[in-house]
Amino acid sequence: MSSEEKGEAGERKNDIDLDTILTEEVGQFGRYQLLMLALATIPVIFSAFASGEYIFTTARIPSRCLIPQCDGAEPEFAPEWKGAAIPSAGGAFEQCARFSNSSQQAPAPPGTCPAALFTSDTEPCEAYVYQNMNSVVYDFDLACDEWRRSQIGSIRTIGTLLVLPITGYVSDRWGRRVALTLNAFNTGWLGLVRSFVNSYEWFLALEVIESAVGAGAFSSCYILVTELVGPKYRVIAGATISTMFAVGQIILGFIAWGMPAWRPLTQILYAPQLLVISYFWILAESVRWLMSKGRYEEAENILKKVAKRNGKELSEKSLEALRASAEAEKNREKPKEPWLPILVFKSRVILLRCCVSPIWWITNTLVYYGMNVNAVNLSGNSYLNYAIVAAIEIPGFWTAILLLDRIGRKPVLISAYTLCAVCQFTFAFLPEGMDGLSLAAYLIGKYSIAVVMTSVYVYTAELYPTKHRHNLFAFSSMVGRLGSITAPLTPALAQEVWASLPSVLFGSFALLSALLVLTTPETLGTKLPDTMRDAEDLGRNTDNSQ
Repeated sequence: MSSEEKGEAGERKNDIDLDTILTEEVGQFGRYQLLMLALATIPVIFSAFASGEYIFTTARIPSRCLIPQCDGAEPEFAPEWKGAAIPSAGGAFEQCARFSNSSQQAPAPPGTCPAALFTSDTEPCEAYVYQNMNSVVYDFDLACDEWRRSQIGSIRTIGTLLVLPITGYVSDRWGRRVALTLNAFNTGWLGLVRSFVNSYEWFLALEVIESAVGAGAFSSCYILVTELVGPKYRVIAGATISTMFAVGQIILGFIAWGMPAWRPLTQILYAPQLLVISYFWILAESVRWLMSKGRYEEAENILKKVAKRNGKELSEKSLEALRASAEAEKNREKPKEPWLPILVFKSRVILLRCCVSPIWWITNTLVYYGMNVNAVNLSGNSYLNYAIVAAIEIPGFWTAILLLDRIGRKPVLISAYTLCAVCQFTFAFLPEGMDGLSLAAYLIGKYSIAVVMTSVYVYTAELYPTKHRHNLFAFSSMVGRLGSITAPLTPALAQEVWASLPSVLFGSFALLSALLVLTTPETLGTKLPDTMRDAEDLGRNTDNSQ
């Protein structure tokens, strides 16, 4: 056994587990934890608003070319003469082209536009007439600039790459509660400011800044809640947080339906988020974080409150043991060890997992967010479609919870990825006119990726050793953001390249991920690996079974 492994084994032997106190004395999930979970769901719902509002505020608006010789001072979007000046294809009029002017340029009588004014040649629009003013497409004149419109969602997601280290630092330095309130408050005031801008460049800049300093509210809530409940309820608490994010998306769809104009919609969504600043005084800090900082008196006070609210009693013996353990950990001399990338490259097994797991995460975010973005382009009511596609996630989350501990991690992931791929290819190649079957394939595909989203959180964490789990998990998650950056661009791919390209792309990545799951070991019934050697031995023997 190496010196590193001996040191880690010594750590495990001397650990006094806070989970034991939660399990045996103050309660794993009593009234106190239920109240904290209920409070945490509000910022989670607000996070869903912030992550999805751009789908509606930057949505396409039907447009046509402005015809100067025919349109009056207040142009009508669909005048009777439109067919004479604007070409049509497949029953729909072109949004970005018009017939060229002929040599005959006599003014047309009011309300008319003779075909003689135009030739059969076409040319791009010089100016546009919009059907409505509901999105930024009107304000920033983005009628046929699909890439600039789509870039707004991608730019916002790039900001989430910055929020991971920023929120992590704030959370570890000043606490989970501070990270939560700061992120939620920043999202609120920056979103409100953005609702007043009149510049595309400023709109983009505020999108990046908002996500960079505000998009960490969801992860802060997730950590705060899971650190407060006992081990038996952590997965359920996490699934509840994910469920409430889906509920937030559903609510967003209906709010946008009732208030389609982007400026008031943005204000309605973001103004209430300013109230989350009160959580700094309402929410309790994480006991685990307080103890890690040596703030034992505050940790004890919170544990006593938990016990009292749950009708339990906290023993003085447990408090003394906890203090002693925390003090010993603080004073323990930690051995020097090689840089983590060096350790990874020395292990072919761990290196393979570090190459494979980020692809799972890219697939998850690409398909999940891509299906959200493209939901508004399905036939029918775009707002209702978005809400339905969000709602189907909820049974997906809980299906994963029911199956992971029964049939194993790999069977769940492989089945869900494969089902997602089949649904994506089915949706891509179904003939027109089969709207019911298309919607069913779309919804089942979203359900399956929701199963994957919950499962891959659990599985990725179980593949890495305790000492390096957070760093290696964060690496996979961060690389996975490439998928969410690409997802908002997929509507542009559909419009500019091929309508079925997004679904084919989603299906291909899902199929690749299903195959890559085969390269990693099953972790059901095994202990979490503590050392690099333990992680390498997963699946090789049964010595690490629980």
